[in-house]
Amino acid sequence: MSHDKNILQIDIGSTYFKIGTNGKTEQYFRDFTTNIYDDVKNKCGEIISKYKKDDIFICSSANGGLSTLIIGISSLFSIKFAKNIAFNSGINIIDTLLYSKIDEATPPKEIIDVVIIAGGIEKVKSKFDNRLLEYLKRVKYSNIVYVGNSVDREFLKSNIDNLVVLQNIIDNRLQVREDELREYLTNLYQNDIVGKEEIKRLYNITSNQIYSTPYIVNRSLPKLKSIYDVADPFLVIDIGGATTDIHYSTDLVVNKNILTSSSYDRLVFKKLGVYKSRESLVFGAKSNEFVYELLAYLMVNEKILEEDSQKATITLMQLAIFLVLYQVSKNNNDYISLKLDILNSIVITGGVSKVLSEDDIEKIVKFFYKKILHFDTIPEIIIDREYKIWTLGMEEVHSV
Repeated sequence: MSHDKNILQIDIGSTYFKIGTNGKTEQYFRDFTTNIYDDVKNKCGEIISKYKKDDIFICSSANGGLSTLIIGISSLFSIKFAKNIAFNSGINIIDTLLYSKIDEATPPKEIIDVVIIAGGIEKVKSKFDNRLLEYLKRVKYSNIVYVGNSVDREFLKSNIDNLVVLQNIIDNRLQVREDELREYLTNLYQNDIVGKEEIKRLYNITSNQIYSTPYIVNRSLPKLKSIYDVADPFLVIDIGGATTDIHYSTDLVVNKNILTSSSYDRLVFKKLGVYKSRESLVFGAKSNEFVYELLAYLMVNEKILEEDSQKATITLMQLAIFLVLYQVSKNNNDYISLKLDILNSIVITGGVSKVLSEDDIEKIVKFFYKKILHFDTIPEIIIDREYKIWTLGMEEVHSV
């Protein structure tokens, strides 16, 4: 892999930021008493001063992802397909609502970044009415998009301010057309990152576009074999301070019916970070029926989840790996199901790669495959300790 000595690469995370130059990557723990820009300048100002703004490239995952509420006509089609597209666009689903039950539904209390209204196929009679309008009055949201048939389009456009209308995600063969909604959601995610005041200030040191880190990692996947001995289908698990992202070969998807030109997709788990979303990670662990057996297997007890120690951090990182595998397994219906039984390689990257040993990671994968999948063999594990995947992705984006 080539490294241009005249290029400086910076990745801003919620807990760490890292700088890549001359083929080397340095990682820094964030100072939460100051803003991101000042923190980066204080710790790396001398390095940054050696580069022109045109030669500094930045990505960030510090926003932790966006949230959505999905309202759909059918749980089997409109809601299911909208969920798939939202997950793959890095959007966190707060709730889904079947329209037939809207009268008894309680709106989410938090502010929703984007509401997705998913209708039925073309040429069916109108489904939406004033009940939707009354419900939306009780929802606090920033963006709203409609991806349904044309029959309901005019009613919704004339009654909902700032409604974005896109192509129906369901075609007449009951398959998914994802491109327009995915692009819209991906742009929202991107704009949210660069719209943050702290991130905006980073344009003082770069004249290039600031990208989202999951986008950068996804761009590296087609060329991952150039830096690691991975075999398709593979899974990349990126565990950070606020989120856990996974990137995977689309060959792994169970019942894949989304029409896409991409060979790789991603999911963002907003509540599986090790630092900023530690409480939700612990809650998710305690709610999982296998975790107490897993803790016994690791020879620790449940009190470790409440401790503030290096051993506790290691255990939480191990639990994050287990939980993300469990969430995308066929045992769980909340997310997209992946055929983990045919997985050949698991690549571990992100802050976790600097903390866990090969043995720490292998123990978790072995437990998962034995207990959940009833397999005695596991995929090959590759640990990206030098963040080569990130570097490769940055090179891919900026070579275009």
